[in-house]
Amino acid sequence: MSDFTMINCCLILGACLLSSQVVWSQRVRVEYEVTSSPNGSVNLRCEFTNSGSTKLTQVSWMFERVEGDRHNIAVFHPLYGASFPNKDFVGRVQFTQGSLENPSIRIDKLRMSDAGRYICEYATYPSGNEQGTTTLIMQAKPKNSATVIPVQAGSSEVVVARCEAAQGKPEATISWITATAGRYNHTSVPEMDGTVTVKSEYRMIPTPDENGKDITCLVNQKTQNEPKTFLLKLVVEYPPTVRIEGYDNNWYMGRTDAVLICEADANPEPTNVTWTAASGQLPPSVSVDQNRLLVRKVDETVNTTFVCEVKNSLGSAKKEFSAMVIDQPLPKVTSAGPVIGGIIAAVMILCLIGAGVAMYHKRRQRTENGEGPPNHKPPPPMKSGSSTEMLNKPQDKATAITETQPLSNPETYYYETNSGEPVTDLDDDNMGPPANGGTPNVWDGSGHPPDNESTNETLPPYAPADQNDIEASHANIAREESFVSQPMLV
Repeated sequence: MSDFTMINCCLILGACLLSSQVVWSQRVRVEYEVTSSPNGSVNLRCEFTNSGSTKLTQVSWMFERVEGDRHNIAVFHPLYGASFPNKDFVGRVQFTQGSLENPSIRIDKLRMSDAGRYICEYATYPSGNEQGTTTLIMQAKPKNSATVIPVQAGSSEVVVARCEAAQGKPEATISWITATAGRYNHTSVPEMDGTVTVKSEYRMIPTPDENGKDITCLVNQKTQNEPKTFLLKLVVEYPPTVRIEGYDNNWYMGRTDAVLICEADANPEPTNVTWTAASGQLPPSVSVDQNRLLVRKVDETVNTTFVCEVKNSLGSAKKEFSAMVIDQPLPKVTSAGPVIGGIIAAVMILCLIGAGVAMYHKRRQRTENGEGPPNHKPPPPMKSGSSTEMLNKPQDKATAITETQPLSNPETYYYETNSGEPVTDLDDDNMGPPANGGTPNVWDGSGHPPDNESTNETLPPYAPADQNDIEASHANIAREESFVSQPMLV
């Protein structure tokens, strides 16, 4: 036998052994992975399929928290019944059916430490032991919380908010949403039961402008259907800043309704507001109502400097204001803008209404007088003869004279086109291109006729033509049917 044949035989034998092991391992049917949570319950299913001639003698469930460290937690024998040898599972584990064909178990009051591998192992004859493994994954919903930390305004970066997802499995993730400039960090702390606690802190340089601004903490974790959201507001504490309002530059002698208001921006809220005068005591005509300074009657004593002082737990601030008393009240300035705008709008509306009414009456009058558009298409114009006949039609002498006379109005101008008008058979071949864009020169018969500009030659003396010659020239104008275009109907 050759070496090649021996190698093939070994490969075939190895394949047969491997296939037999695969079949045997598939006969113990279990779930690959199950998931549960603390204080919950879980069913671990197991069954032996296609036993055939194989004899099942006993089945055992083993727990393996760490690789290679196995402990029996449940045993079933057809003659001796069920046994639960591990004290950590006593009272928490039981067989659901109690048979060799289906020795599934149920574990109650689950703990995070129950996570691990569970092996269902059959003792058979003559095959030996066969088993299947199920991995139990324990998940824990985290205990989420978030809080803001009151801080004082300053120039150093400090922690202004904290967010925590405690004792979760798998590990949670924390993120922040805010319009303030800052940064955050995360820390993860493993717990003894296998859970993880995640903490996050948001840091920034606190200023008074950041007080009261929104900041949101989001916690994401596999056991939660949606992120856990915490809506917070930053707390930045700072001493007061003071401003005085209410002065209208019109404190005239005898006025009785003058008032000044001391406004303060502070966190915490101001605890004390005090009004004084720079000269000492307040004038007799002045009274104080919390942050309001009321002037019962303006007189010379009110022409002084008032001081407002505000205090809170972090400090105090002052603001001074010098009032000026005048003899006569200032004239009231009425804003004419809205009045003028209203008048203009009213006039425009009236004009629009009048124009509409006028258009309506004009259209109605035209309709009554029959001046409206025709209700039917007009017939085409009738041809009254050829253009030659129209040209040969005798014209009265007045009309001919009118057409040959030049325009007497010096204000009238000829309109010249960009290109010459079409040249017809009526144009004299010897005259050259007509002047004025194709329009013949007009001469009134007085003096000498104009010189020919194109040849610089002088025309012969003018002699009046006989009337019979003019009529004969009119009869010979048309050499073709007509140079007049046919009318076009639109």
